[in-house]
Amino acid sequence: MLVIAPYQDTVYYRALDVINQIQFPSAMPERIAIILKGYPRLSETFIAQEIRALEQRGFEIILYSLRHPTDSTSHPVHAEIKAPVVYLPEYIKDDVFRVMRSWWRVRKLAGYKQAFRCFVKDLKRDFTVNRIRRFAQALVLAYEMPDSVRLYYAHFMHTPASVTYYASMINRIPWSISAHAKDIWTIEEWEKREKLDSCEWLVTCTSSNAKHLNSLVDDANKVSLLYHGLDFKRFDENRTAHSARDGSSDSDPVQIISVGRAVDKKGYDFLLDALAALPNDLYWTFSHIGGGELLDKLQKQARKLGLENRINWLGALPQTDVLALYRQADLFVLPSRISDNGDRDGLPNVLMEAQSQRLACLSTDISGIPELIVHRHSGWLVPQQNAEALCEALRNLIINPQLRNQLAQAGFERLHEQFSLDAGIDQLVEKLLGS
Repeated sequence: MLVIAPYQDTVYYRALDVINQIQFPSAMPERIAIILKGYPRLSETFIAQEIRALEQRGFEIILYSLRHPTDSTSHPVHAEIKAPVVYLPEYIKDDVFRVMRSWWRVRKLAGYKQAFRCFVKDLKRDFTVNRIRRFAQALVLAYEMPDSVRLYYAHFMHTPASVTYYASMINRIPWSISAHAKDIWTIEEWEKREKLDSCEWLVTCTSSNAKHLNSLVDDANKVSLLYHGLDFKRFDENRTAHSARDGSSDSDPVQIISVGRAVDKKGYDFLLDALAALPNDLYWTFSHIGGGELLDKLQKQARKLGLENRINWLGALPQTDVLALYRQADLFVLPSRISDNGDRDGLPNVLMEAQSQRLACLSTDISGIPELIVHRHSGWLVPQQNAEALCEALRNLIINPQLRNQLAQAGFERLHEQFSLDAGIDQLVEKLLGS
């Protein structure tokens, strides 16, 4: 993977020359620029899978990231991706010269005045420093984009789409969007409408997302449902046998696991309350994988509830380690909720990853989760933000290994039947080639 994070003018120009001279192996004549909020990210495995799958289909790709990586490690799939990565200035102060040089070069392009008027209009409705930074990044993106790129493809409808939206206007190059969860539900309706009107097409990962976005456009073909799915070659299931643990032995407790950032929409505070309410003579341990802004708060809550000896806070881990822990676990739990600001999960990949390892899943009935988990058939669902219902479900699944195994097998089969990565990539390739 070629990484380009220029901070000096001469270094930048050498890097741009490298991009323009790269000999890609495919026969496709044009390149696609994929614009991301951050790259690489442990929490966005589904994006990395998609990028690599598109490369394997012969697409020539350049990645543009609005932020530098913050994770200390990455997944194996990131090492396989061959696309060069260009990091835009995270903050204007980081590289004022790069921003000003870009403005000077693009200000006379045919689409600049339209983009600037659009930015000013947006700034009046959203008067924030972030809005200014988005336009600055768009100037750099528009100027530094190689001439061979003929389509911009933004992952997430909020910040990456804003940067791409302005750059598309400046360069008069078509663009498209992949929308997911928070990016849909935490931005204003006017912004969604205007981006939908501007882009060529949008794909999104749940039926509820698609229904909402389709209500904002007149063109019935503008928005499409596209499940991310899993590349099953990366998720070989080698569990040798299902556990018969039933919570009756303190020397062999039921192993509960969850993977997710410690943020409000994941609902981990309700999970801790539910765990604390389980009978004292029921033996279990809980392992949490992931970082997040609420981690300290959750750990304090666990101590206050007297759970610290039963919980392992493992932090962010690479996918190989996560899969190994799935295979040792008895039950996966993800208590997702809709936050007060509208933020929510779409269809969490971690649920699919857990099911790929024949692991029974317990989650909530929000957003796209019921599209994956059929209650009492391929998993177990409870209402969001309901610690009492979550506690009862936990108790029932802890004491009943046969039920867990039935749910795990049905989840595994449904996943393979309906949520393959190849099906989604076929659909995406058709969109990209038709742009």
